Formats: sequence, structure tokens, C-alpha cells
Amino acid sequence: MRSGARPPIYIGSPFPADTEREARWACGLLPQLGGVALQGLLETFGSISRAWTASPDALQQVTGIGPVMASAMRRFPWARMVRQDQARVVDAGLTVLVWGDTEYPARLHAIRSAPPVLYIRGALEPDDDVAVAIVGSRRATAYGEEMARELGRELGRRGVTIVSGLARGIDAAAHRGAIEVGGRTLAVLGSGLDQIYPPEHRGLANEVANAGALLSEFPLGTAPLRVNFPRRNRIISGLSLGVVVVEAGVGSGALITAHHALEQGREVFAVPGRVHARYSEGCNRLIKAGAKLVESWEDVLVELVPTLKQRRRRRPAGPPPADLTADEQRIYDLLARGPEHIDALIVGSGWGGGRVASILVGLEMKGAIRQLPGKIFEQRDAG
Repeated sequence: MRSGARPPIYIGSPFPADTEREARWACGLLPQLGGVALQGLLETFGSISRAWTASPDALQQVTGIGPVMASAMRRFPWARMVRQDQARVVDAGLTVLVWGDTEYPARLHAIRSAPPVLYIRGALEPDDDVAVAIVGSRRATAYGEEMARELGRELGRRGVTIVSGLARGIDAAAHRGAIEVGGRTLAVLGSGLDQIYPPEHRGLANEVANAGALLSEFPLGTAPLRVNFPRRNRIISGLSLGVVVVEAGVGSGALITAHHALEQGREVFAVPGRVHARYSEGCNRLIKAGAKLVESWEDVLVELVPTLKQRRRRRPAGPPPADLTADEQRIYDLLARGPEHIDALIVGSGWGGGRVASILVGLEMKGAIRQLPGKIFEQRDAG
């Protein structure tokens, strides 16, 4: 999905005509008309292009649309505004995905408040569906930044895409950790993609775009207003399998992201901090409330094994090589139900860790299995 192959504003469009796609695009250009309203309009009218021509009385039958918004929709020159936005996007060399496009991120697409439009600088890849968000305080301690950087580095090294918000402190450290090891990282902005905030992160923004993508639901020219940042946090969690909070005070934006994650059915993780320290209070409360305690990257990846199993179960396993030893066959059979962590294989086989590790190496060399991030193994797919 890299811009340049086709005009980027049309990439991924499954619609028979551009009218419906542009009608959906327009929902992202009218302030306060977001993803929840878009889905309500679809349920009521069957298409967004019909909704733009509906009467104010009909529009008010949609949850969340009152007299003011209905009147604003009737006055909004949506077709002209979309054309103008398309011209700006082309000039800036960006990609745009509209809700319903085949290449719109599937996990984000599924949440109720999915943004109508995503502006993208860089490229999304299919493997970005294995993503973890790392968020936390802008006023991070040296320990917090090192933890975020280590998590970004070690998860990124193992093929996990790191999602964050390009903010000072924890966000920046997480992005940099992934970039250091050649991993992928996505940054979700609370402004237009031409309004990098904080301004000293312009260089980091360029690195993120080269290592993954910058994303925003806000049109070009949108300033980094304070109200935009809590709103963008639902996208950070929506793109991710789980959210790791590293240093967060009570009421911080990172906790808002964790709240979105819980609403969206994502895993929530937290790095513990010093008792009574204000910068750790939010994380410690999350752990007391049931968030997974994180001491290292392994704690995050092990929790993702069930999701990886679900994701890969659709593809049938190939036939095992004919020359497996009895020990190799036993480990191979333990992987029949899907990916397993090496610890689960040790328990399932009843053998020591060294013996299991040696057998796994042999199975990999014979092409019977492959290793996933975090010492997780699976049978090779058929074909």
C-alpha cells in the first residue's frame, strides 16, 4: 500500500463509484462528525451519499446527531470540500484510506469509533496487525524512557509493530527503540500530518515514516490542539493487540488510551513503578485493577500467543517431513493446535528446556516448523 503505485487517494477503494467513498471521506472533514456517526448514518440510510441529501428531520433520527449537526450537514458543501482535500493530499504525497477501503486496518475498522478517514505518510503493511502500543508520560524519568526503549527494541526485533503517539518522553523512546533494530513503528498524531508536534520531533517523524507510517484522522493544516490528543488515543489502541503503559500519573493521556483499550477488548499491560511516586501511580493502579504486570518484553509477547493462534489457525499445516525422529514427532504433534511458547512445549513434553530447544532447532532445520516472535513456534503452513 505504498503511494506512487496508483494515485494514493484511490488506493484500496472497493466501491463501484467514487461517490460513496467521497461521501464517507467528507465525514472526516466536518468537525464532530466521526466514526460513530458514520456508522449510524450507514445503518439508517444504507449509504453515506444518501445521508448527505437527507432532511434535517431524518438526520436527527441517527444517534448522536442533533439539530445543530443536522443543520451543519445540510449546509456543508461536502463534494467540493472533498475535492479540495484530495488536491492537498496529492500535493503532499500522502495516502488516504477511507472507512470501508479494503486496505483500511482491519482491527481499527472493527471498533465503533473508527475514524472515517486516515491520512498516511509512509506505508502500512499486512504484518502491522501484530502491533503493540507503548504509551506513557511526557515527563518520563530516565528509567521510564529506558524501559520504553527496551520494549520497543526487543518487541520490534521480534517482528511486533510498535504503535505510539510521537509525544515527548515514553512515546518517543518506544519509537526510537523499534527504529534502532530495523523494526516497524506507527505514530498516530493529534494534528494534521503537516503539523508535527512537538516541533523538535520533526526528525523523529521522518524516521517513523521511513520505518512504518505517520497516521492522523485530522486533515492537513489541523493544529495540535489539546482536545485532539485524547481523541486520537482510541486510534492508538484500536490499531493494537494490546497497550503497555510505562509511567503514567492519574488522569494522564496514557490512562485514557488504556481505557479505550479495555473498551475495545484489547490487552492492557503496565510497568510497575515506585510506590507513592506520582509518575507511577497510574501504572500501579492499573496493575491493582487487573492489568498484566510487565517486567520485560517476554511478559507482553507471551500474552499475545492466543491471538497469534487465532490469527494463524485458518491456514492448514503442511505434512511433516518423513524423517522426523520420535522426539521430533512428539514436539511436532504438540504444535498441531497452533503456535506454542517454548515453555508450554517443555511442560507438554515433560522434558528439560535444553532437550526441547535442541529438538526445535532440528525441526526448524528440516523445515517442519518455524519460530515466531518471542520463542513461539508453529508448524509450517501447507504450500
